[in-house]
Amino acid sequence: QGGFRSNIDPEELFRNIFGDKNSPFGNFANFSQGGGGGAEHVDFGPKEYHVNLTFQQAAQGVSKDMYVSIMDTCNKCTGNGSEAGSKPERCPSCNGTGMETISTGPFMMRSTCRRCSGRGTFNKNPCGECKGVGQTNQRQKVTVPVPAGIEDGQTVRMPVGSKEVFITFKVEKSEYFTRKGADVYTEASISLAQSALGGTVRVQGIYEDLNIQIPAGTPSHTRMRMSEKGIKKVSGFGHGDHYINIKIKPPKNMTNKQSALLKAFAEIEKDTPGTVLGLTYALGGKKVVMEDKDGLVADIREALEDDDKSTEEGKSS
Repeated sequence: QGGFRSNIDPEELFRNIFGDKNSPFGNFANFSQGGGGGAEHVDFGPKEYHVNLTFQQAAQGVSKDMYVSIMDTCNKCTGNGSEAGSKPERCPSCNGTGMETISTGPFMMRSTCRRCSGRGTFNKNPCGECKGVGQTNQRQKVTVPVPAGIEDGQTVRMPVGSKEVFITFKVEKSEYFTRKGADVYTEASISLAQSALGGTVRVQGIYEDLNIQIPAGTPSHTRMRMSEKGIKKVSGFGHGDHYINIKIKPPKNMTNKQSALLKAFAEIEKDTPGTVLGLTYALGGKKVVMEDKDGLVADIREALEDDDKSTEEGKSS
């Protein structure tokens, strides 16, 4: 109660001392009223743009064309802000210093010159293109050199004229490759025969197809490493590795002959973990095919037994 209350509006006081242009409330007032004055000429620093890439483009590198908008030197006045035939003159308000002294009773205050906005010069005949600012908002086509090995979300800084922009890359995921840094992971299917006897399989690589050597007796889920066949390292030397997860693809829709061969093999297979469908155990633990309509398994079994007899006779002689 009885405390001091002021009826002075701080915004109005500031304007009385410094003028509307230097009021800290000026810009906000303009924005709130939908104005903004010369806001189109304000350069808020480097802009950020996004570039979409496929997985292969990011891995191998590519050049992408795009358009950017930047505040750059006015092409008409080359940046001096004046029409042709005229040039900026020294500001009479601040005598070219860019600062003015304001007397408010017993106080002397220095602030940015309201007439020239601190430049020290003003244009009697401002450029019609940039309105005397010396810069215009320009749309330019640029070519972005995407470095090989760029990752999703990485940002690079790129010069455009006298300015620069930030480029952030968005990389699509691959249905075939899984990427972890510079290393890539893929899967390869091999047949039952390749798993047991060995062989080769051809897989797609980052830069070229790769021939993978499959050793005999390769189990499923074996991981093979192809050194230096991964993605180029952006922040280092060399390439990552390409890892291939091997999966055995079981045969489906077998012919009678293929089925008979596998059943005959199952009869003489050792250390079978569990049972084999269609086979039973005879006396002595020997496995025997339960049903052999065409007699194909019996023919194979007989051929194997004849071969065993021939081998034994050869040894005895």
